[in-house]
Amino acid sequence: MDTLAAPPGGSPAASVTIQPATRLRGELSLPGDKSISHRALMLALLAEGESQIEGAGDGADVRSTAAIAAALGASVDRVAGGNGNADYRVLSPGDGALRAPASTLDCGNSGTSLRLFAGILAGLPMTAVLDGDASLRGRPVARIIEPLRAMGATLDTRDHDSLPPLTVTGRRPLRPIDWTTPVPSAQVKSAILLAGLRAGGTTRVHERVGTRDHSERMLRARGVTVRSLPDGAGGAVIEIEGGTAVQAMKERVPGDPSAAAFWLVAAAAHPDADLVLRDVGVNSTRRAVIDLLRRMGADITEDAVGASPADDAGEPLADLVVRSSELEGIDIGPAEVAAAIDEIPILCLAATQARGRTTIRGAGELRHKESDRLAGIVAGLTALGAHVDVQGDDLTIDGPVRLIGAPTDSLDDHRLAMTFAIAGLIAAGRTTVGRPASASISYPGFFTDLERIRA
Repeated sequence: MDTLAAPPGGSPAASVTIQPATRLRGELSLPGDKSISHRALMLALLAEGESQIEGAGDGADVRSTAAIAAALGASVDRVAGGNGNADYRVLSPGDGALRAPASTLDCGNSGTSLRLFAGILAGLPMTAVLDGDASLRGRPVARIIEPLRAMGATLDTRDHDSLPPLTVTGRRPLRPIDWTTPVPSAQVKSAILLAGLRAGGTTRVHERVGTRDHSERMLRARGVTVRSLPDGAGGAVIEIEGGTAVQAMKERVPGDPSAAAFWLVAAAAHPDADLVLRDVGVNSTRRAVIDLLRRMGADITEDAVGASPADDAGEPLADLVVRSSELEGIDIGPAEVAAAIDEIPILCLAATQARGRTTIRGAGELRHKESDRLAGIVAGLTALGAHVDVQGDDLTIDGPVRLIGAPTDSLDDHRLAMTFAIAGLIAAGRTTVGRPASASISYPGFFTDLERIRA
């Protein structure tokens, strides 16, 4: 593989070349779950006293959240660890004593930072501006503006209330609301719940399709009353009681299942592979990629790593062992897409190596990620020789296909960069990934790990 290293003061390599691997072997410890790392830092900001976060993801997105927490008045100490992780010590005066930032809050490329901090700021008596890079400025925010305005906060943005930068003027107390999310989104739900902490009563969020529940688990672990109730129609109602103080705590972050997905597909699709992934989070709302790959025939063994202690906020962990497999095409419906939205690009790669047709229905949300991932998936996998078709929000992939190395472009999207790099391990010839440094957004050690498992 060509190096990504840059000379001092220089820029990352414009591309990286991946050679096919003869076989894949080894054990990997993954970066800390990005979703949990974000939330742990945000809740530490709201909690008075000292919070400790062990094994947080150390990608650029999580660092953006840590910097915003510091800008709002917390003392944030970071100690870099191995495998793309970091430990944090956060000392906060609590949300009643936070300060208005002296400048714009830079979310970088992190949509989670922007949307969830909007919910936090809605309940703080101050004005702050949330902004980010060019990619983030193209990602819609209307879905959080509407409910937060309904709660009494003032929010302003550009392009008819649709795009960042986002100015938030909060108030306290907010009004409790009863809100139905039109599109499944854990970020929108979490923004409302975080605002609901400072509402005068019970705030309810109705989800037609359940989304990841890290916010609910972590709030409960910190002493906040949060209830998740079935709605009788296959969805759920999440209730939060306002006015409860968030408690400081110590937490260990599990390995990121979205990061694990790349190695699960690499091993399942490779003809000679045997990999072990340690301490992966297998929360029922995040494990969809594991279950979908098993439905496709992936040989994945799951060994529970004991019961999660209280300082893990109730997140189950497991070691995953994955070996070479005979994959079959499956139908992935809209509810499953919502549950595995971040893993759809790498699942598309798995589908190119599966016998028969894989259909992925209702994937339109991919157009509003760090890039237009639907377009990026089609362009990259087609360049490698795959048979991919898009009709509206639905993808159809026919396999198996012998991939042939070719130039691909990540579109500065970390999930596309890693997907095309994994494709390079199983394709014939040289695969070039353009703009590969974007992988550091969520997985700084990805390319090092890729070389580590190449036997």
